[in-house]
Amino acid sequence: MSFRIKNLLRLFLIAIIIVISVVIFLNQLISWSSNKYIYDDINELPDNNVALVLGTSKFRKDGAANKYFYNRINAAVKLYENNKINYIIASGDNRTIYYNEPGVMRQELLKQGVPDSIIYLDYAGFRTFDSVIRCHKVFGQNNFTIVSQRFHNQRAVYIARSKNIEAIAFNAKNMNERDGLKMRIREIFARVKVFIDLIIGTQPKFLGHPVNIQINE
Repeated sequence: MSFRIKNLLRLFLIAIIIVISVVIFLNQLISWSSNKYIYDDINELPDNNVALVLGTSKFRKDGAANKYFYNRINAAVKLYENNKINYIIASGDNRTIYYNEPGVMRQELLKQGVPDSIIYLDYAGFRTFDSVIRCHKVFGQNNFTIVSQRFHNQRAVYIARSKNIEAIAFNAKNMNERDGLKMRIREIFARVKVFIDLIIGTQPKFLGHPVNIQINE
């Protein structure tokens, strides 16, 4: 092997190590920065007017029930039943008439006794970044409680705090390591995307007219 090829391989290996190190650092930075705003114990969770429930599909690709979905719904209901929030924004993807995450979340919330009058639907929560920013810019909330699994809450809270939005989060029940492996791998790259969005000044795909949510004292 020529000296030149050896140098190229060495540089390539160094570049890979640097990229992996940066990815690990950025992922850990999101966790370290957000953990103090995230709660497992509902008794320690501060009250807020609004809960932002982050959307996901009700079913997995194999047709089985998506436990991430049901656990988020259960967590939101728990917040309502314990008077930790007054309103719920169900934010998710509504890309076609056949795929409506907010609408399905609303149906499940109603089944569990949440009044329709306190549920607001955000049909343009195409991704976490959009859901968080729209909650602030469209629904007028600066202090709200995000509901999802811990790994997802960490990213959502980091986005909010980077935009000077005073969000906190309540953790829905997580999946076991085996069931959640694919989601965790996706999360690694989603966290890197957060920094790209912040650096280039990404905005939500849609904003639209403001939605007024009553503030209950």
